[in-house]
Amino acid sequence: MPSPQARAAAAHRRPYRTLLATFLAYKLYLFAIAFGSSVVGDAYDTSAGLVVGGAGSSNGFGGAGLSGTRGRGIGLVARLASWDAVYFTSIARRGYRFEQEWAFNGGLPLAVAGVVKGLGRLGVAESAAGGVLPEALAGIFVANTAHLLSALVLYRLGLEVWHDQALALVAAILHILSPAGLFLSAPYAESSCALLTFSGYLLFARARRAGQSPIGRDGYTILSGILFGLATACRSNGILNGIPFAWEVLRHLPRLSQRPVDTVRRLSALGVGGVCVGAGSIVPQAVAYLRFCSGASGLEPRPWCQGYLPSIYAFVQQHYWNTGFLRYWTVSNIPLFLLATPMLLVLAKSGVEFLTTRRLLTADTSAVPARLLPLVQSAAAAQVLLALLVLTSYHVQIITRISSGSPLWHWWLAGSLIRGEKLGRRLVMFMVIYGSVQGVLFASFLPPA
Repeated sequence: MPSPQARAAAAHRRPYRTLLATFLAYKLYLFAIAFGSSVVGDAYDTSAGLVVGGAGSSNGFGGAGLSGTRGRGIGLVARLASWDAVYFTSIARRGYRFEQEWAFNGGLPLAVAGVVKGLGRLGVAESAAGGVLPEALAGIFVANTAHLLSALVLYRLGLEVWHDQALALVAAILHILSPAGLFLSAPYAESSCALLTFSGYLLFARARRAGQSPIGRDGYTILSGILFGLATACRSNGILNGIPFAWEVLRHLPRLSQRPVDTVRRLSALGVGGVCVGAGSIVPQAVAYLRFCSGASGLEPRPWCQGYLPSIYAFVQQHYWNTGFLRYWTVSNIPLFLLATPMLLVLAKSGVEFLTTRRLLTADTSAVPARLLPLVQSAAAAQVLLALLVLTSYHVQIITRISSGSPLWHWWLAGSLIRGEKLGRRLVMFMVIYGSVQGVLFASFLPPA
């Protein structure tokens, strides 16, 4: 049997094979948990089965009225398509129908609808007695594909920033073992948001390469803004990816009097990229405003239409989901705050450390190049702000899944593991245990979610 050193060397020689093997093994483990939950008994709430298979094809949970492997398979799909996935798959099938559905961004439903439409043209996808089985299967495919690709892109991003293969590889493996667990395998938007976010950071980092031509630099900057905008269209917290653009604008403004032509061109590219990031949030709000507030649909204008900055997303989140400043701070939610504490501390601690130093001490004392320091620090600021927003204004337990879209803490934890620190090992143990327990609870429709 090869020694641990030999296995580590082989992993470094074949990083993509290592990531693929790790991904497949961990996904099989999580799917086994979900499948076991579906075999043991009914979930706490069985309505997802009716949505997935259609009211006429199931007596409870997607395939319960069927027999054999097909019934168990549909039952597993229904378990993965529960919770918020019911909204994503339903929106993908017939668009936004109810006001509360606007809490769920349209990026994933559009991607899922596109996959189903493409398969339909090939004669592969068929309707399931009025259910959303094709959309559920497509959503699972999109989520898992995006998760694999996001790990690969994070590896490339780690190489770009740190020039340290070991650090980049360990960070990418940590992303696969994310405490988000089944949320990165089910029809949820987290994995798509992570893929687009990491890709946006990769292009933004390449825009700052030494020797990069001004046109290439500005082109990469705008393309990164487009990807960040698409990430925002998947999850609203993607809007925080606009911070690197604002950070760069503030850095370049003092140079306006010294190099006006170059600085104006650079500011213009940053402005276009920043607008693209914001468009991921603004465009859906504009569509909703035209539908609910213009009077063209014949609907009575809703209360949010009269707001100074009318936002259906903000209204729906507050009205239907009870989010808002300190609204979640109740005695009954203390257990959820305790569950969220480890990841909140990781995000805050790693973010503050990246803001105050350019060095991530590993075995070979990796340091971020000076040209990429502003990018890393601005991303750290976005991560700290995310932790603060979740702590004060969101459903706090979601931090374990939306943190999957931040590259900074992955690098920080990877550095801790490479240095052999107990803290790093304990955090990885927490991630795997939490993901496992959460998989059972998710598939059984039990909180937290």
